[in-house]
Amino acid sequence: MNTDERKIIEGLKRGDNKAYKYLYDCYYVVLCRLARAYLKDDFMAQTLVDDTVFHIYEKRESLNIEATLRGYLISAVRNRCISHLRLKREKNEINFSSVDMREGWHDSIVEQNAYPLARLFGNELEREIQAAVERLPTECRRVFEKSRYEGKTYETIATELNISVNTVKYHIKNALLRLHRDLKL
Repeated sequence: MNTDERKIIEGLKRGDNKAYKYLYDCYYVVLCRLARAYLKDDFMAQTLVDDTVFHIYEKRESLNIEATLRGYLISAVRNRCISHLRLKREKNEINFSSVDMREGWHDSIVEQNAYPLARLFGNELEREIQAAVERLPTECRRVFEKSRYEGKTYETIATELNISVNTVKYHIKNALLRLHRDLKL
């Protein structure tokens, strides 16, 4: 690991916006391509890469990168993709099994998102993030909040708001793109 990379890692640990911008500028496209290769879904690939960066921010104080930053990021995205695929497979297997279909049955089986955006609150970015979310268009914000803050699935959101799952995906992608731009990550 070279000196510049150590400085970036130290910046990540401090929560330095320039270090996080560096992550996006240097690694975002590569990480999205990697995730896309696993998931075959551009939107989900971008979402998992964004979640990975948010997770790094969340655990920045205990961040311990032994190898290269690139290697760490590739491993983190790959592991997140594998977990997503495993969860998706398990959910599909459960859907086809003889599980009791009573209300709320899936809540106890499908693991809740371990890294919700809401955990970012309580740090120095709280005001910036909240302001950026509030600037989202009304429908886009409602969908984003239900997904990220309430942990609801796209299907559940679509049912609650009487819109299609593709519309939910569109709003989430739009929200992430706007937040990425507004927060200058």
